[in-house]
Amino acid sequence: MTADLSLHLVTDHRVPFARLRDIVDEAVAAGVSVVQLRDKVASGGELFARTLDLADVIAGRCTFVVDDRLDVVLAARERLGRKPGTRRDNARVDGIHLGQSDLPVDAARALLGPDALIGWTANTPAHLTAAEALPAGTVDYLGVGVIRATSTKPDHPRPLGIDGFGELAASAPLPCVAIGGIGIADVTALRRTGAAGVAVVSLVSESDDPRATVRDLRTAWKAGA
Repeated sequence: MTADLSLHLVTDHRVPFARLRDIVDEAVAAGVSVVQLRDKVASGGELFARTLDLADVIAGRCTFVVDDRLDVVLAARERLGRKPGTRRDNARVDGIHLGQSDLPVDAARALLGPDALIGWTANTPAHLTAAEALPAGTVDYLGVGVIRATSTKPDHPRPLGIDGFGELAASAPLPCVAIGGIGIADVTALRRTGAAGVAVVSLVSESDDPRATVRDLRTAWKAGA
């Protein structure tokens, strides 16, 4: 799937869901290009309901993917396709982001089909080699990080920094989205080192004005062109 990868909002499970809905709505209105629902503590039923809810909030205004849970993605896509009119007609789930320890990306592609967006976490040269060995079209982009230490993922690998990201991106077989501890001041430099996009969590989720923060991120992104 071809998608605008420039600015990803990854959700934070620590934010109450009612507030999260508002944050996503404001961020999408301000220009976020991809929303990733990431919640590693919700039950399957809760995550399914939240996926449908955010699909309705986003309403096709940007790409919407779910982290890790292929079962939830498949169930949500089936529900949205089977009951048109129960939610906004353009509510949809576009794909999934998978980590190295999740289900194989080729299995996800086989089940989701060629039109889904599939991202894969890749933090080392070995991960890039594995991505290069996949059949063309299996994965659409790589999530590469962390750039800086971040509290949203306590078990993160050693931070790459902007230069370390640039080295990996230069040798990657796929577009690379930078993630992990990114601040607005990093965005321009990341684009200039080869990022196809940046992904943020707390920068937007903890902002008093998510809409303004996203606008600042987009300005910084454009400055790197």
